[in-house]
Amino acid sequence: MSAPGGPTNVKLVADANVLISAVLGGRAALVLNHPTIEEVVTTSATFGEVQEYATVLARSRRLSPDALLLAAIALPVSIVEREVYAHNLVRANKLIGNRDPDDIDVLALTLQLRIPLWSNDNDFEQCGVEWYTTAELPKHLGISGRK
Repeated sequence: MSAPGGPTNVKLVADANVLISAVLGGRAALVLNHPTIEEVVTTSATFGEVQEYATVLARSRRLSPDALLLAAIALPVSIVEREVYAHNLVRANKLIGNRDPDDIDVLALTLQLRIPLWSNDNDFEQCGVEWYTTAELPKHLGISGRK
């Protein structure tokens, strides 16, 4: 439930770790499906990470890889093509490339769209963007853990 006067029509860029959590039914799924969330976007590179890791998780948890891949595909997330944020790749690389090259695209998208980044990766802390973890986001949005 949103807190009175809390944010509405929230748009977010999502990193792979929160999308994987949502696929597994973690707290990220509650945030992702909350009515205050208008749109969640990510990059094709980030979504590729989700699909790759879902297969690995399925094996380690003795789950159906196909079921987890279908859950990933069914996430209410839009994929933004690289051309949209390409001119921010150099800047993103300077900000995070030495710490985690896999995060360059998602940071470039965040810089391009100028909307908050949702990630549990502390590497974004020093990047100068609005950034929330899954633990922080429900508080920011006024989302109760109760249904």
